[in-house]
Amino acid sequence: MSVKLLIADDEDVIRNGITKYIQLHTERFDKIYLAKNGQEALELIFKHRPDIMLMDIHMPIKSGLEVMEQALRAHILPATVILSGYDEFKYAQRAIKIGAKDYLLKPCRSSDILNCLLEITDELFGKTKNLQGEIIEGNQLVNCAVEYIKEHYNESLTLHQVAEQVGITSGYLSTLFSKNLNRGFIDCLNEIRVERASMYLQQNYLKTYEIAYRVGFRDEKYFSKVFRKIKGMSPAEYKKIK
Repeated sequence: MSVKLLIADDEDVIRNGITKYIQLHTERFDKIYLAKNGQEALELIFKHRPDIMLMDIHMPIKSGLEVMEQALRAHILPATVILSGYDEFKYAQRAIKIGAKDYLLKPCRSSDILNCLLEITDELFGKTKNLQGEIIEGNQLVNCAVEYIKEHYNESLTLHQVAEQVGITSGYLSTLFSKNLNRGFIDCLNEIRVERASMYLQQNYLKTYEIAYRVGFRDEKYFSKVFRKIKGMSPAEYKKIK
């Protein structure tokens, strides 16, 4: 289902940052329109009829409230989420009276904004998420995580660190590993490390403890245990047959 979203904020960092975060984490919004002031927002509303609008209250030329009021009079007001500062609560209350679905207080996390937008999408169109799109989205996030691990496997990586790099919570990343790879984060990390260790063993010029350290293990015994579990033999045995 095609859902059109309008993001209106006069701060480039916020406007573009939220857009990138949304595009990375969901495919539910087919079109995303951007406005840097109230006048642009109103013009985009008239031209494209967005389904949902995320808008800062204070913007140049026209305020968020003015945009809402004019769109409401024209009977084309999108489902609106207002971004408001702590000292602007009275404006947020007024926006709710005009017809805003929700308001979020700045500063707020991109994940909170996305969750709010998805909830409104479900309200408008029903909970008919595209399963294929969700699978693709999950695969993309896992692929990003795996690529990061491959580039940093020799560091003391944690699930939390990798999740931060991908831009999601550690709990969600853990779930994605289980769903998409049928194994956990540690298993994936160890497999990558062991594959790299196998290459060093084939070259046959480093000692086992040196290889263990190079691929991210800080304990040779633990490295040997993990290697045997994955390869079915010890590093020394692997070196002999290779």
